[in-house]
Amino acid sequence: MTTTIEPDEKSAAEPEDDLPPPPADEEDIPVPPGAPRALLRALLGPHRTRITIAMVVILVQQAALQSGPLLVAIAMDRGIPALRDHDAGPLIAVISAYLSFALLSTVLQWTFIKISARINQDILLELRGRIFRHAQRLSLDFHERYTSGRIISRATSDVDALRELLSEGLQELLTVFLSVCYISVLLLVMDWRLGLVSLGSFVPLFLIARSFRRRSRLVYRRSRTSAASLIVRFTETMNGIRPVKAFRRERANDAAFGVVNRQSATAMADGLLEIARYVGLSRTTANVWTAGVVLLGAFLVTDGAVELGVLTGFVLYLRRLYDPIDQLAMFLNSYQSAAAALEKIAGLLAHEPTVAEPAEPKGLPKSLTKGREVHFEKARFGYRTGKEVLPAFDLVLPAGQTVAVVGATGAGKSTVAKLLARFYDPTGGRISLDGIDLRDLATPELRRGVVMVTQESFLFSGTVAENIALGRPGATREEVEEAARAIGAHEFVAALPEGFDTDVRKRGGRISAGQRQLVAFARALLADPAVLILDEATSSLDVPGEQAVQRAMRTVLAGRTAVIIAHRLSTVEIADRVLVMDQGRIVEDGTPEELIAGSGRFAELHQAWRDSLV
Repeated sequence: MTTTIEPDEKSAAEPEDDLPPPPADEEDIPVPPGAPRALLRALLGPHRTRITIAMVVILVQQAALQSGPLLVAIAMDRGIPALRDHDAGPLIAVISAYLSFALLSTVLQWTFIKISARINQDILLELRGRIFRHAQRLSLDFHERYTSGRIISRATSDVDALRELLSEGLQELLTVFLSVCYISVLLLVMDWRLGLVSLGSFVPLFLIARSFRRRSRLVYRRSRTSAASLIVRFTETMNGIRPVKAFRRERANDAAFGVVNRQSATAMADGLLEIARYVGLSRTTANVWTAGVVLLGAFLVTDGAVELGVLTGFVLYLRRLYDPIDQLAMFLNSYQSAAAALEKIAGLLAHEPTVAEPAEPKGLPKSLTKGREVHFEKARFGYRTGKEVLPAFDLVLPAGQTVAVVGATGAGKSTVAKLLARFYDPTGGRISLDGIDLRDLATPELRRGVVMVTQESFLFSGTVAENIALGRPGATREEVEEAARAIGAHEFVAALPEGFDTDVRKRGGRISAGQRQLVAFARALLADPAVLILDEATSSLDVPGEQAVQRAMRTVLAGRTAVIIAHRLSTVEIADRVLVMDQGRIVEDGTPEELIAGSGRFAELHQAWRDSLV
């Protein structure tokens, strides 16, 4: 099979060179056992003192709050009879105690909310920061398999689910739990017979709650997954709005979005139905049990075994015992949603980069030359699917040499570049820089030594100067402008409305693709790397722009080790050496002149390119 390379610019519709195939199912990352609990402990650990204070506050607050019905019973059974005897002291004392406890409960409730709100916000702040930092730390292969929309979902909708639980759900749980504990004790103290009957309702209520928890767990897992799918679909459509409009994909996208939208709506509806089922059953149980306690209490009052005030206190306490049923349902709702969210976040944070930091990092030795020697030793690479892209090969790139790598799409060119930039580690063999294995170099040291300029030329929102300075954040304004001048970008930047202070906006949308490419070149030049990788870096330039960049590149690449992944054969002319790849193997190696003078594939490609210029 003959390798062919089109001499003109690569089509926008052409697939990127040798990308890993997408996984069959990227919905979820495997969650190690115990990871959610470990993450929760790590988040709560720094706040132990404040959590302890909050717990003490809520304990006292609930004790003050639950004293109300008991004081009502005392007022009826002790205060009112004393008032009949013209002794208002007991009733006044009870009323004063009631008002004092009510005021104390309000103050403590405010204190608890204030403390817990601070804890919640600190936890969420830390969690969002962890997700953002970890997503940046993860290797390139992860981001090529796991869509950005799902990472966004982890940092937004999943964190929001935890926020709802921390800000509202936990307070409701503590309130319900402490209410049950306090009221249970008070009921048994007031009358053990009615108390035991009242507490018997916990058996059916517990069974109803356990059934709800089991049934809703699966529902909320589906809900979190469908919410992530919605974000993924929406994000991908908006990011690709140009091809969507160019290829009239609106109706097809609307249909696809409708599917995930209906799945999300169904999952949410199922969750609401589970809540309705729980609330209906629990309320029915509570009402029936309350009626039974009142009936039994009426007989005991009639027989004189129980005072009327005690029965009144029982009824009030039962209302307080059963009224939080709806709150418990809301908590269980928040809990299931948050548990599913925490599981997914924990899975993301537990995922380790495949390109790991070395345990004992080494530094690059001092070099008398600007470039570094690159050595591929029996290097091979295959993706996780098992497909081998690069069979084992050896290759030496002497310091200061400019090497062009050409070949058909899928030949393995970009994979070689990604291995050299250590976006991936080889699955066999090693790659070294001046004799030091890339896996032994700390990431900052590697990034200072090796810089890659890609076809995408991604620019961040901000000024032109800020985007160029990404190559060396400490660079002065003069150094930034000098880098732009050296690469041939100064003229167009100076013509912008605010020059180097012009905001390029999202993805650099304010300037053309070719201008973005020039900014990316200036960024790489300012970084002053020993090894420069250009992966289809001139593909976005028109002919005059490409010629200007090629003139600048002769100066930029002088003395550096450079690898140029080339699709346009015009780019190859500045190279000292050309490698022709086919199916992951180097099939030709020589200077441009030697290969052109021969009869191999590169000579055929070069002749076809020359013919196309006529």
